[in-house]
Amino acid sequence: MNYAAARAKNSGGAVVLLYVIPTGDFREWLGVEEIMRAEAREEAESILAKAAQTLRESLGIEPETVIREGNVSEEINAQIEEDQDVAILVLAAGSAKEGPGPLVSSLAGRSAAFPIPVTVIPQNLTDEEIAALS
Repeated sequence: MNYAAARAKNSGGAVVLLYVIPTGDFREWLGVEEIMRAEAREEAESILAKAAQTLRESLGIEPETVIREGNVSEEINAQIEEDQDVAILVLAAGSAKEGPGPLVSSLAGRSAAFPIPVTVIPQNLTDEEIAALS
């Protein structure tokens, strides 16, 4: 997130923070589907609000926040198609023993493709290293 914001600030661009709620989380619980969906949306709103506040405080950037529901790769592609101003996709790679994360792993396995450049930022970079890259 810091890399994307610093890059946007340095290039005169903007930041879109996207949160995708997987649809599979709701289908097995027909009786409580709407409650679970509302709770997932509240969680997404909270996470995005905190992330947006961090960007406001650290870099003075006012990001756009978007919440979508569906398959992550498909929803990222849909967002890119709908917002023609999106010029680069920035992903964070985790450093857990399970791997860098499902989206980054799918990119490595080529099961996800995006029509714009993708930058993957390792989790272990310091703020100084991120600033130097942006």
